[in-house]
Amino acid sequence: MDLHKGLSVQTLALNIIGAVLMLAGVALVATTARGLLNYREAASRHGGEAIELGRDAQPEAGQHGYMARLVGTPKVVEAPHDSDFNQHVNTPVLVRQVEMFQWREVRIGASVHYELDWVDHAEDSSHFKIPRGHANPGSMPIESKQFVAGLVQIGGFKLGPQLVRALPGSQLATPDPASLPANLAASFSLHGDYLVTSANPADPRLGDVRVSWEEVPLQQVTVVGRLDGDRLVAATDAADGRGYRVQVGDVSLLDIFPDLPVPPEFVTSSRILSVLLASLGAFVLIFAKRRRPDPLLAVGLGGLLVGTVAGVLWLGGDGATLGGWLAVALLGLLITGWRLSRPR
Repeated sequence: MDLHKGLSVQTLALNIIGAVLMLAGVALVATTARGLLNYREAASRHGGEAIELGRDAQPEAGQHGYMARLVGTPKVVEAPHDSDFNQHVNTPVLVRQVEMFQWREVRIGASVHYELDWVDHAEDSSHFKIPRGHANPGSMPIESKQFVAGLVQIGGFKLGPQLVRALPGSQLATPDPASLPANLAASFSLHGDYLVTSANPADPRLGDVRVSWEEVPLQQVTVVGRLDGDRLVAATDAADGRGYRVQVGDVSLLDIFPDLPVPPEFVTSSRILSVLLASLGAFVLIFAKRRRPDPLLAVGLGGLLVGTVAGVLWLGGDGATLGGWLAVALLGLLITGWRLSRPR
């Protein structure tokens, strides 16, 4: 009786251990799958899950259509050109700022006073409370304008126009007066980082014009966009309405998109471990029932169980992952059928 009772307790313990191990395998694969699915669902709002290209990467086959994260310092291949002033600057984006020395109306409470200052648009003095003695010249003689480089690259990838315009930062670019066309060279002179029409730049007069240029500095940036051959462009179908991001420095995806959940780590290892746990649990259950080990049957049952659960979770998700788990389940089913059909 004691021996029979002892065997019953041992069998119960083995059944419990086996069931726990199999449930642990199922729980691990389910947790990993759910984490990946949540991450991909969140990433889809920004154009899709991004692959990591790293620093100054080169295009590779099979990348087309994916979102990607790229780090590097932009290289200007075709610099922007302000043809009006014949200014070339090695920058992704060049912005011409035009200002005119004009009267400005300043209101503080009920009081009104007037002062001369540099203004980047034409001040309509006809609307001043006291227009007499504060008449402005009228329209701006030259327009402010933006010039975008014809070709900007990071590593082997060309940046699309939207990504080039999104490159951050701004600093004054010193103009080259020697490059000015003859008609403008007669009117403008260099004063600091400005070209001015003032006879005395330190004492400008009403109607004087000054022109400056701002450039985007060449610095390390992180760019996220969609791969189109050897180009990185905006994902026009992204639910967030942008489909790209550009930030200074080497910035992780989770910092760029704070709404993304943390994706599960060691995905491949977790998947293998889930099958091993389920197989080990099946091995223990088989031993408890038959008192004879059958490793192949245990592997078949573990693969069948985990593959089926994972396949159900990936229905409607990534087709390649779904196909892989269905293959695991089918292989497990074939092994299980073969082992169970063998005569004992």
